[in-house]
Amino acid sequence: MNIPENLKYSKDHEWIRQEGDIAVVGITDFAQSELGEIVIVDITAEGETLAKDEVFGSVEAVKTVSDLLMPIGGEVLEANAELEDAPELINSDPYGKGWLVKIKMSDVSELGDLLDAAAYKELIG
Repeated sequence: MNIPENLKYSKDHEWIRQEGDIAVVGITDFAQSELGEIVIVDITAEGETLAKDEVFGSVEAVKTVSDLLMPIGGEVLEANAELEDAPELINSDPYGKGWLVKIKMSDVSELGDLLDAAAYKELIG
């Protein structure tokens, strides 16, 4: 299971990479493996400002549909357009080309509420 040390993680299996006041968000390797083959990514909140834990879209796998939750509050600046034609990028490269959204963080201190790699490893067992 790939859990990069340089990222923060939510209990809902999203990862976040800080780039100044911008954060890149995706779902973890664990989450994509649990979901199985992802066939549709639907980001509904581009351009909206959402609070932590609000739904910003969904991913649909062969077996299930799962809501995507904001790991921290902020404005959704950009959705990964590549996922429209290639949702399987989340399965093959969840921490790279499979990123979901870029957000402008409302409150950078919310990053402190997220899990580091060791705590996330403990969460998923």
